[in-house]
Amino acid sequence: MVSTVTSPQDLRLEKLFKATDSNNDGYLEWADYERLIDRYITGLQLDRESRQAYGLRAAHQMFWLELLRYANGQNRLSQDDYIHAVRSLLMDVSRFNLAEGLPHSIFDAIDRDGDNEIDKEEFDRYLKAWGTKPADGAEVFSRLDTDGDGRVSRWEFIRSWREFFFSDSSDAAGVFYLGAV
Repeated sequence: MVSTVTSPQDLRLEKLFKATDSNNDGYLEWADYERLIDRYITGLQLDRESRQAYGLRAAHQMFWLELLRYANGQNRLSQDDYIHAVRSLLMDVSRFNLAEGLPHSIFDAIDRDGDNEIDKEEFDRYLKAWGTKPADGAEVFSRLDTDGDGRVSRWEFIRSWREFFFSDSSDAAGVFYLGAV
């Protein structure tokens, strides 16, 4: 019997793949990211011509184009191709730093009042755009708010994304975005 061990990071990437595969066809294409961006814009109630909406589009386009660099000429990615491409991209930050570039644009879109912090109401809108239940969102928010001040700072948010992509811990704040693994 062959046993394969899947890392906690790969399990989170599988969940991210499934959450992004909006038409559930088992592949990611640019159209899936366009639908994701639209979910953000609609869920966060952004003006489509706002700086935040343009930032989301630009960061996701760069992410997609960088994924394609590792896709062996493919224009759509299976789950395995996606995980391989993301892992490769995380190791090569020479052109795009996935663990920071994308999260900064998302933070800017969530932070509607521009105070460089995310409050619970702003965070709830973000999670609703992803289809996360409010009760789950309260737990995620409290984990991200590591200093307990009732707000998630830019630093706390970016750190949580690093944890999502890199942490082996099952208790790190960022590993709960898409539910416990």
